[in-house]
Amino acid sequence: MFRQFALCAGLAAISGAAAAQDGGADLAKKLSNPVASLVSVPLQFNYNQGFPGGKGEQYYLNIQPVIPISIGENWNLISRTILPIYNQNVSDLYGRQIGFGPTTQSFFFSPKDPGPGGLIWGAGPVLLLPTGTDDIGTDQWGAGLTGVALKQSGGWTYGGLANHIWSLSGGDDYGEINQTFLQPFVSYTTPKAMSFTVNTESTYDWEAEQWSVPINFVVGQVVEFGKQPVQFALGARYWADAPETGPDGWGARFQVTFMFPK
Repeated sequence: MFRQFALCAGLAAISGAAAAQDGGADLAKKLSNPVASLVSVPLQFNYNQGFPGGKGEQYYLNIQPVIPISIGENWNLISRTILPIYNQNVSDLYGRQIGFGPTTQSFFFSPKDPGPGGLIWGAGPVLLLPTGTDDIGTDQWGAGLTGVALKQSGGWTYGGLANHIWSLSGGDDYGEINQTFLQPFVSYTTPKAMSFTVNTESTYDWEAEQWSVPINFVVGQVVEFGKQPVQFALGARYWADAPETGPDGWGARFQVTFMFPK
């Protein structure tokens, strides 16, 4: 089902590519910048396989609104939310699970103008909210720090985002939260608003001393439906490292991002 939906959406993006106006490339570059002054709502569909016994599978949708707020002449506050919705069967213990996972809420204080050498950056707090249902993920509160730094030159964007989250409310069945998230990325945007991106979304669990390292390869295209700019993106994921109970091999990603430029 995921593959059929992704394929149909990918074909729709290709057929609509001619509708993108000259500003499409600028919007695509802003989407490559996590602290850009652009309201966007990405809907990110993911698929993983290869859980214990090779029979598990996981589908999940990340709802990821990004809202920049001007807080003065020189600064923006960027709100980035990730709310996952799961449909998975990854263990004999829990069976089929459908519901919400924990929400990650980040706030970046970011200068409106790039710094010396064109450096774009932002930093602030990150919160983990216990929105999980059906025993999907931890039910703890968590908090920590997050930051991002990047540069954009021509069509290129390269940099990294990181955070670290600790437990606030004590452990649960999943143990204490003490984990680092690292997301180095590089992307190239063409004058016709097509983007090619490679990143990792790596997590290190300091309690379990385990890495999870998915590497994503994604191609995106900005199109316009009337006056509404939308980016369609389709990609593959390879798990370079994961816990024994986690996914392995290949996965897939399809993303639709609605943009609301000023």
